[in-house]
Amino acid sequence: MKTIKPTESELEILKILWERGDCTVRQVHEQFASDKDVGYTTILKFMQIMHTKGLVARDESNKTHVYRAAVSRDVAEQQLVNKFIKDLFDGSATRLVMQALGNHRASNSELAKIRQLLNDLENKK
Repeated sequence: MKTIKPTESELEILKILWERGDCTVRQVHEQFASDKDVGYTTILKFMQIMHTKGLVARDESNKTHVYRAAVSRDVAEQQLVNKFIKDLFDGSATRLVMQALGNHRASNSELAKIRQLLNDLENKK
C-alpha cells in the first residue's frame, strides 16, 4: 500500500471530502473558505496536485469536475498515526498514549472505549 503524505491543507480538503462525499472545487472552496481566507484558484491548484498524488479521484465526465477522496479516512488515520509514532515517539505507542492522556481530559465514554480496546487487545493474546 502506498503511503500517503498530505500537507496540512490537503488534509483539510480530504476531511471535507470524507464528510461531504463527492464535491466540486467550488463546494470544497466554500467550506474551506468559511474558516480561512483562501482563493478559489488556490483550492483548485491544491486539488489538482492531490489528484496527481493519488489523494483524490476526479470524474471528468461533465464540464464541472467532481472530486472524491481516493483514500479512506481509516487508512489515512492509520498511516499518519503510525508515522507520527515512529517520527516523534521513537516507535512507542505507549509514549503517545501516555502523552495524550496526560494532557487531554478524556470523557467517561472515551475512557470506556479505551478500556474496551485494551480488553480486546488483551483477549487476542
